[in-house]
Amino acid sequence: MGKFLYLSIIAMLMVPLSAQAQTKNFEWLDVFELEYATDPQFSADGDSIVYVRNFMDIMKDRKRSNLWRVDLGGDNHRPLTNGLNNNNNPRFSPDGSKLAYTSNESGKSQIMVRLLDTGETFEVAQLQNGASQLSWSPDSGYIAFSAFVPGKDKTYAALPDKPDGAEWAKKAIYIEELQFRNDGRGYVKPGNTQIFVVPAMGGTPRQITSGEFNHTSNISWAADGAKLYFSANRHDDHKMERRNSEVYSVDVNSGDIAALTDRFGPDSNPSVSPNGSMIAYSGSDDERMGFHTNRLYVMNVDGSDKKMLTGSLDRSVGSFKWGSNSRELFFQYTDLGSGKVAKVDLDGDIDELASGVSGTSFGRPYASGTFNVSSKGALALTYATAMDQANIGVTGNRGGEVNQITDLNGELLDHRKLGTVEEVWYKSSHDGQDIQGWLVKPVDFDPAKKYPLVLEIHGGPFTAYGPHFAAEIQLMANAGYMVLYTNPRGSTSYGYDFANLIHHNYPGNDYDDLISGVDHVIGMGNVDLDKLYVTGGSGGGVLSSWIIGKTNRFKAAVVAKPVINWTSFTLYSDMSLSSALYWFGSMPWDDQEQYWRRSPLSLVGNVTTPTMLLTGELDMRTPIPESEQYYQALKMRQVEAALVRIPGSYHGITTRPSNLITKVQHIIKWFDDHK
Repeated sequence: MGKFLYLSIIAMLMVPLSAQAQTKNFEWLDVFELEYATDPQFSADGDSIVYVRNFMDIMKDRKRSNLWRVDLGGDNHRPLTNGLNNNNNPRFSPDGSKLAYTSNESGKSQIMVRLLDTGETFEVAQLQNGASQLSWSPDSGYIAFSAFVPGKDKTYAALPDKPDGAEWAKKAIYIEELQFRNDGRGYVKPGNTQIFVVPAMGGTPRQITSGEFNHTSNISWAADGAKLYFSANRHDDHKMERRNSEVYSVDVNSGDIAALTDRFGPDSNPSVSPNGSMIAYSGSDDERMGFHTNRLYVMNVDGSDKKMLTGSLDRSVGSFKWGSNSRELFFQYTDLGSGKVAKVDLDGDIDELASGVSGTSFGRPYASGTFNVSSKGALALTYATAMDQANIGVTGNRGGEVNQITDLNGELLDHRKLGTVEEVWYKSSHDGQDIQGWLVKPVDFDPAKKYPLVLEIHGGPFTAYGPHFAAEIQLMANAGYMVLYTNPRGSTSYGYDFANLIHHNYPGNDYDDLISGVDHVIGMGNVDLDKLYVTGGSGGGVLSSWIIGKTNRFKAAVVAKPVINWTSFTLYSDMSLSSALYWFGSMPWDDQEQYWRRSPLSLVGNVTTPTMLLTGELDMRTPIPESEQYYQALKMRQVEAALVRIPGSYHGITTRPSNLITKVQHIIKWFDDHK
């Protein structure tokens, strides 16, 4: 009796202690435990899915990926590849006997083929510069792909031969291209990306395209295997008009290329219908607007009879897939911040089928995600919520509830407390526009208490936040902050007119949209009015620096990778032409007043807010001299300021998981120190 009572007391004590031990806040190192699914691909019989399972390598501080397979009902969930490598781009052969994918296991990205009956896997060819855009021929005998072909380094003034054993300085690098560097890759190497074909059972790759043009789009085969279809900008003025791409065909044997589209604007990602008679593609007429709605089109394989299918939908089309009957297409789009899949027939009738396509953006709550459709009509999508990253979800081609068949983060997030995410709508003080946002409340939120509020602003500016899991936001909530993120004017997923309200006026009245959101949340209660903070990256860095130049109501700001001076940005960034032609409609020397008036640096004389600047040292999109200018100006004005440089980082700071942690740690500590 005494022993039973003793054991009962111990058991009762252990339950709450065990629960407490298992459930805790989302913490810094949890970032390395997060996983998410991308790129679902149906097997030829449509009964299973292979997808890319992305995870973090804590020892090398890198994102990794392996291929996993799962039945449509969620059974037989198992790996096809393993190890601390990057295995991506799974593609089943049309006959269902083979699976091609890319892998860097050997040290370089190579095309691998797995024989599905035996599991034997082999390297198709020894590629020196990797491969992308894998595409099987209809007879499953060949794989088309894109790969970089190096050119020769240019020398302007050659040095004389140095004496044997002499140690001279490195040779000068001669540059004469307009686009001479790209964020994430560095200074542009001579050469171009071309299309190749290689035998699926191994052999020598054969180059199909040539010329000083880049061929980086998806590749689609003609039904008889005689031609490939792709999109590229092969115009004579391609270096000045970078967005003007066309759909082309190329004869696999002769290499003869024919253009199938001819309008001014991007025509992209051609896909041949299953019956081989039509090509679907996406694009828009380029009217030099900041934002253009991407439409879905079809045409005959010879380029005739072009027809727009999604003209009735005021949203941009993302990826798309043909239905097996060649009479309908499935496509992805973002609506009010949320990813959706719809179906459109050849008459342009559209039916929404599924929502919840999300979860592949790592760090901040950007709209994202991928989907696919099987020959039997099932839909697979990267399915996520505000409480989890992407899993694999399945539904039918007539829509209905999505069945989540994986749970990649169950052992982590089921045992973590997360900040709740609440949708909010409010009116802009400028013109009454309806603005959507989301309020994340701190872990263990107490409605009787007041909390500090962080306004977190997205980049772009033509992008969208949504109700998606975001590690950075959850870490702020874990630190006791309420976080408001919104989609002010200029954001996508609200239509053409809403996005272009900032055309040649950015930053501008998006400021009013953001401040109206702060006022709305204050009106909901629970906000400590003495503890308002603002942060944002890229376009959000533009707006956060603009905000503190117009108001001093924020206690502190962290301005991440901003544009401070539009003239220096336009002449120094890797998107110089886009800035001048689309965001300003003029060159800096022709319209100095506009460039200066829209620069946050023009308002620096008003700033009193303690401000931290945070940028990657290798950033070529919003180069670190932008941050340094602003930091120096604040210091010269004796405003409290700090500059944080992230070594080795381009614009995408969170490419390495530890840098995500570093970024958020600096933001939270700066705000904590200014309470």
